[in-house]
Amino acid sequence: MMSHQDSKMSYQPPYTITPKILHLIAEISENLGRLSILMEQSANLRLRRINRIRTIQGSLAIEGNTLTEQQITAILEGKPVIAPPREIQEARNALAAYEQLEQWQASREAHLLDAHLLLMHGLIDEAGTYRHKGVGVMRGDQVIHMAPPANRVNILMGDLLSWLKTTPDHALIASCVFHYEFEFIHPFIDGNGRMGRLWQTLILSQWNPLFIHIPVESMVYAQQEAYYQALNESTSQTDSAPFIEFMLTVILEACLLATPPRQPSSHPPSI
Repeated sequence: MMSHQDSKMSYQPPYTITPKILHLIAEISENLGRLSILMEQSANLRLRRINRIRTIQGSLAIEGNTLTEQQITAILEGKPVIAPPREIQEARNALAAYEQLEQWQASREAHLLDAHLLLMHGLIDEAGTYRHKGVGVMRGDQVIHMAPPANRVNILMGDLLSWLKTTPDHALIASCVFHYEFEFIHPFIDGNGRMGRLWQTLILSQWNPLFIHIPVESMVYAQQEAYYQALNESTSQTDSAPFIEFMLTVILEACLLATPPRQPSSHPPSI
Protein backbone atom coordinates (compact mmCIF):
# COMPACT_ATOMS: atom_id res chain seq x y z
CA MET A 1 0.00 0.00 0.00
CA MET A 2 1.19 3.51 -0.77
CA SER A 3 0.59 6.10 1.93
CA HIS A 4 0.10 9.74 0.97
CA GLN A 5 0.37 11.41 4.34
CA ASP A 6 3.95 12.60 3.93
CA SER A 7 4.86 14.92 1.10
CA LYS A 8 7.00 17.91 0.24
CA MET A 9 3.83 19.67 -0.85
CA SER A 10 2.45 22.31 1.51
CA TYR A 11 -0.72 20.31 2.09
CA GLN A 12 -1.46 16.64 1.52
CA PRO A 13 -4.77 15.03 2.42
CA PRO A 14 -4.24 11.70 4.21
CA TYR A 15 -5.18 8.71 2.08
CA THR A 16 -3.87 5.27 1.24
CA ILE A 17 -3.92 3.81 -2.28
CA THR A 18 -5.05 0.23 -1.71
CA PRO A 19 -4.90 -2.74 -4.12
CA LYS A 20 -8.70 -2.50 -4.42
CA ILE A 21 -8.41 1.14 -5.55
CA LEU A 22 -5.86 0.19 -8.24
CA HIS A 23 -8.07 -2.67 -9.43
CA LEU A 24 -11.13 -0.39 -9.67
CA ILE A 25 -9.17 2.22 -11.66
CA ALA A 26 -8.21 -0.46 -14.19
CA GLU A 27 -11.83 -1.69 -14.45
CA ILE A 28 -13.21 1.84 -14.90
CA SER A 29 -10.62 2.69 -17.56
CA GLU A 30 -11.49 -0.47 -19.51
CA ASN A 31 -15.23 0.30 -19.39
CA LEU A 32 -14.66 3.93 -20.43
CA GLY A 33 -12.91 2.72 -23.57
CA ARG A 34 -15.97 0.68 -24.51
CA LEU A 35 -18.35 3.49 -23.57
CA SER A 36 -16.51 6.13 -25.62
CA ILE A 37 -17.18 4.24 -28.86
CA LEU A 38 -20.90 3.94 -28.08
CA MET A 39 -21.28 7.54 -26.89
CA GLU A 40 -19.72 8.96 -30.06
CA GLN A 41 -22.67 7.72 -32.09
CA SER A 42 -25.13 10.54 -32.73
CA ALA A 43 -28.03 8.18 -32.00
CA ASN A 44 -27.00 8.36 -28.36
CA LEU A 45 -27.68 12.10 -27.90
CA ARG A 46 -30.98 11.12 -26.29
CA LEU A 47 -29.13 8.74 -23.98
CA ARG A 48 -26.82 11.59 -22.91
CA ARG A 49 -29.82 13.70 -21.93
CA ILE A 50 -31.42 10.82 -20.02
CA ASN A 51 -28.18 10.32 -18.09
CA ARG A 52 -27.99 14.06 -17.29
CA ILE A 53 -31.54 13.94 -15.88
CA ARG A 54 -30.64 10.83 -13.85
CA THR A 55 -27.59 12.63 -12.47
CA ILE A 56 -29.59 15.66 -11.32
CA GLN A 57 -32.49 13.63 -9.93
CA GLY A 58 -30.07 11.45 -7.95
CA SER A 59 -28.04 14.30 -6.47
CA LEU A 60 -31.17 16.25 -5.45
CA ALA A 61 -32.93 13.16 -4.07
CA ILE A 62 -30.04 12.58 -1.64
CA GLU A 63 -30.92 16.02 -0.20
CA GLY A 64 -34.61 15.13 0.13
CA ASN A 65 -35.94 16.48 -3.18
CA THR A 66 -38.91 14.34 -4.32
CA LEU A 67 -39.01 15.26 -8.04
CA THR A 68 -39.01 12.34 -10.47
CA GLU A 69 -36.92 12.06 -13.63
CA GLN A 70 -40.10 12.78 -15.61
CA GLN A 71 -40.77 15.99 -13.66
CA ILE A 72 -37.18 17.20 -14.08
CA THR A 73 -37.44 16.47 -17.82
CA ALA A 74 -40.62 18.59 -17.92
CA ILE A 75 -38.81 21.45 -16.12
CA LEU A 76 -35.97 21.19 -18.64
CA GLU A 77 -38.53 21.45 -21.46
CA GLY A 78 -40.27 24.45 -19.86
CA LYS A 79 -43.48 22.54 -19.13
CA PRO A 80 -45.54 23.25 -15.98
CA VAL A 81 -44.86 20.94 -13.03
CA ILE A 82 -47.00 20.60 -9.90
CA ALA A 83 -44.49 20.32 -7.05
CA PRO A 84 -43.16 22.36 -4.08
CA PRO A 85 -41.67 25.62 -5.45
CA ARG A 86 -38.38 25.05 -3.59
CA GLU A 87 -37.92 21.65 -5.23
CA ILE A 88 -38.59 23.13 -8.68
CA GLN A 89 -36.03 25.88 -7.94
CA GLU A 90 -33.47 23.27 -6.86
CA ALA A 91 -33.99 21.38 -10.13
CA ARG A 92 -33.75 24.54 -12.27
CA ASN A 93 -30.54 25.52 -10.49
CA ALA A 94 -29.02 22.06 -10.90
CA LEU A 95 -29.93 21.95 -14.60
CA ALA A 96 -28.22 25.34 -15.06
CA ALA A 97 -25.14 24.26 -13.07
CA TYR A 98 -24.61 21.00 -14.98
CA GLU A 99 -25.14 22.91 -18.25
CA GLN A 100 -22.33 25.28 -17.21
CA LEU A 101 -20.00 22.47 -16.06
CA GLU A 102 -17.64 22.55 -19.03
CA GLN A 103 -16.93 26.27 -18.50
CA TRP A 104 -15.36 25.79 -15.04
CA GLN A 105 -11.88 24.79 -13.90
CA ALA A 106 -11.99 22.51 -10.85
CA SER A 107 -8.99 24.07 -9.03
CA ARG A 108 -10.21 27.69 -9.35
CA GLU A 109 -11.88 29.05 -6.24
CA ALA A 110 -13.81 31.71 -8.16
CA HIS A 111 -15.40 28.97 -10.28
CA LEU A 112 -16.30 26.95 -7.18
CA LEU A 113 -18.04 29.97 -5.65
CA ASP A 114 -19.81 30.75 -8.96
CA ALA A 115 -21.06 27.16 -9.08
CA HIS A 116 -22.45 27.39 -5.54
CA LEU A 117 -24.13 30.69 -6.40
CA LEU A 118 -25.84 29.05 -9.39
CA LEU A 119 -26.74 25.85 -7.54
CA MET A 120 -28.20 27.63 -4.48
CA HIS A 121 -29.69 30.72 -6.19
CA GLY A 122 -32.97 31.70 -4.53
CA LEU A 123 -32.59 28.96 -1.90
CA ILE A 124 -30.27 30.59 0.65
CA ASP A 125 -29.05 34.16 1.27
CA GLU A 126 -25.38 33.12 1.42
CA ALA A 127 -25.23 31.54 -2.05
CA GLY A 128 -21.73 31.87 -3.52
CA THR A 129 -19.95 32.67 -0.23
CA TYR A 130 -18.25 30.51 2.38
CA ARG A 131 -20.05 30.12 5.70
CA HIS A 132 -19.47 32.55 8.58
CA LYS A 133 -20.64 30.28 11.38
CA GLY A 134 -20.16 26.73 12.62
CA VAL A 135 -22.12 23.85 11.09
CA GLY A 136 -22.70 20.23 11.99
CA VAL A 137 -23.84 17.39 9.76
CA MET A 138 -27.06 15.97 11.19
CA ARG A 139 -28.70 12.58 10.77
CA GLY A 140 -32.08 13.00 12.45
CA ASP A 141 -31.38 14.56 15.87
CA GLN A 142 -27.79 13.35 15.99
CA VAL A 143 -24.70 15.39 15.03
CA ILE A 144 -22.52 12.95 13.07
CA HIS A 145 -19.84 15.44 12.03
CA MET A 146 -18.85 18.82 13.43
CA ALA A 147 -17.22 20.78 10.60
CA PRO A 148 -14.06 22.87 11.20
CA PRO A 149 -14.61 26.42 12.55
CA ALA A 150 -15.78 29.03 10.04
CA ASN A 151 -12.58 31.09 10.43
CA ARG A 152 -10.60 28.10 9.06
CA VAL A 153 -12.69 27.57 5.92
CA ASN A 154 -10.80 30.01 3.66
CA ILE A 155 -7.43 28.47 4.56
CA LEU A 156 -8.64 24.86 4.31
CA MET A 157 -10.32 25.41 0.94
CA GLY A 158 -7.26 27.28 -0.38
CA ASP A 159 -5.05 24.34 0.65
CA LEU A 160 -7.43 21.79 -0.87
CA LEU A 161 -7.71 23.61 -4.22
CA SER A 162 -3.91 24.08 -4.36
CA TRP A 163 -3.46 20.36 -3.74
CA LEU A 164 -5.99 19.54 -6.48
CA LYS A 165 -4.12 21.73 -8.96
CA THR A 166 -0.74 20.10 -8.31
CA THR A 167 -1.41 16.48 -7.28
CA PRO A 168 0.23 13.91 -9.55
CA ASP A 169 -2.36 11.28 -8.61
CA HIS A 170 -4.88 9.86 -11.08
CA ALA A 171 -8.03 11.96 -11.55
CA LEU A 172 -10.16 9.04 -10.36
CA ILE A 173 -8.34 9.14 -7.01
CA ALA A 174 -8.02 12.94 -6.81
CA SER A 175 -11.75 13.46 -7.48
CA CYS A 176 -12.69 11.11 -4.62
CA VAL A 177 -10.19 12.67 -2.21
CA PHE A 178 -11.47 16.14 -3.09
CA HIS A 179 -15.09 15.04 -2.59
CA TYR A 180 -14.29 13.59 0.85
CA GLU A 181 -12.21 16.58 2.01
CA PHE A 182 -14.83 19.02 0.72
CA GLU A 183 -17.57 17.28 2.75
CA PHE A 184 -15.27 17.22 5.80
CA ILE A 185 -14.65 20.99 5.56
CA HIS A 186 -18.33 21.68 4.74
CA PRO A 187 -17.42 25.17 3.44
CA PHE A 188 -20.96 26.41 2.80
CA ILE A 189 -23.93 26.91 5.09
CA ASP A 190 -25.99 24.67 2.78
CA GLY A 191 -25.58 22.79 -0.49
CA ASN A 192 -22.32 21.02 0.44
CA GLY A 193 -23.52 17.57 -0.61
CA ARG A 194 -24.69 18.54 -4.08
CA MET A 195 -21.62 20.78 -4.57
CA GLY A 196 -19.23 17.98 -3.60
CA ARG A 197 -20.88 15.63 -6.09
CA LEU A 198 -20.98 18.30 -8.82
CA TRP A 199 -17.28 19.08 -8.31
CA GLN A 200 -16.26 15.42 -8.43
CA THR A 201 -18.10 15.15 -11.75
CA LEU A 202 -16.24 18.26 -12.95
CA ILE A 203 -12.83 16.85 -11.95
CA LEU A 204 -13.63 13.57 -13.68
CA SER A 205 -14.98 15.28 -16.82
CA GLN A 206 -11.77 17.32 -17.16
CA TRP A 207 -9.90 14.00 -17.25
CA ASN A 208 -12.44 12.30 -19.54
CA PRO A 209 -15.37 14.30 -21.03
CA LEU A 210 -17.55 11.17 -20.95
CA PHE A 211 -18.18 11.81 -17.26
CA ILE A 212 -20.49 14.71 -18.18
CA HIS A 213 -22.86 11.99 -19.43
CA ILE A 214 -22.33 9.28 -16.78
CA PRO A 215 -24.96 9.33 -13.98
CA VAL A 216 -22.64 8.77 -10.99
CA GLU A 217 -24.98 10.72 -8.67
CA SER A 218 -27.94 8.41 -9.34
CA MET A 219 -25.81 5.44 -8.24
CA VAL A 220 -24.78 7.30 -5.07
CA TYR A 221 -28.48 7.89 -4.33
CA ALA A 222 -29.19 4.17 -4.76
CA GLN A 223 -26.54 3.47 -2.07
CA GLN A 224 -27.10 6.49 0.14
CA GLU A 225 -26.48 4.74 3.49
CA ALA A 226 -23.21 3.26 2.24
CA TYR A 227 -22.19 6.75 1.00
CA TYR A 228 -22.58 8.26 4.47
CA GLN A 229 -20.96 5.21 6.08
CA ALA A 230 -17.90 5.56 3.82
CA LEU A 231 -17.62 9.26 4.73
CA ASN A 232 -17.81 8.41 8.45
CA GLU A 233 -15.32 5.53 8.19
CA SER A 234 -12.83 7.80 6.43
CA THR A 235 -13.19 10.42 9.15
CA SER A 236 -12.74 7.92 11.98
CA GLN A 237 -9.65 6.42 10.27
CA THR A 238 -8.20 9.83 9.24
CA ASP A 239 -7.73 8.22 5.83
CA SER A 240 -10.14 8.67 2.93
CA ALA A 241 -9.39 5.21 1.43
CA PRO A 242 -12.84 3.81 2.46
CA PHE A 243 -14.55 6.69 0.65
CA ILE A 244 -12.27 6.35 -2.41
CA GLU A 245 -13.08 2.63 -2.62
CA PHE A 246 -16.81 3.29 -2.27
CA MET A 247 -16.91 6.07 -4.87
CA LEU A 248 -14.81 4.13 -7.40
CA THR A 249 -17.18 1.18 -7.01
CA VAL A 250 -20.11 3.54 -7.67
CA ILE A 251 -18.33 5.11 -10.67
CA LEU A 252 -17.75 1.65 -12.15
CA GLU A 253 -21.45 0.78 -11.69
CA ALA A 254 -22.44 4.12 -13.27
CA CYS A 255 -20.23 3.39 -16.30
CA LEU A 256 -22.01 0.07 -16.74
CA LEU A 257 -25.42 1.74 -16.32
CA ALA A 258 -24.56 4.42 -18.90
CA THR A 259 -23.67 1.83 -21.51
CA PRO A 260 -26.62 1.38 -23.91
CA PRO A 261 -27.72 -2.18 -24.56
CA ARG A 262 -26.12 -3.84 -27.55
CA GLN A 263 -28.25 -3.54 -30.69
CA PRO A 264 -28.91 -6.84 -32.48
CA SER A 265 -26.97 -7.11 -35.69
CA SER A 266 -28.96 -6.66 -38.91
CA HIS A 267 -26.62 -9.06 -40.68
CA PRO A 268 -27.06 -12.82 -40.47
CA PRO A 269 -24.26 -14.60 -38.61
CA SER A 270 -21.46 -15.80 -40.87
CA ILE A 271 -21.06 -19.54 -41.15
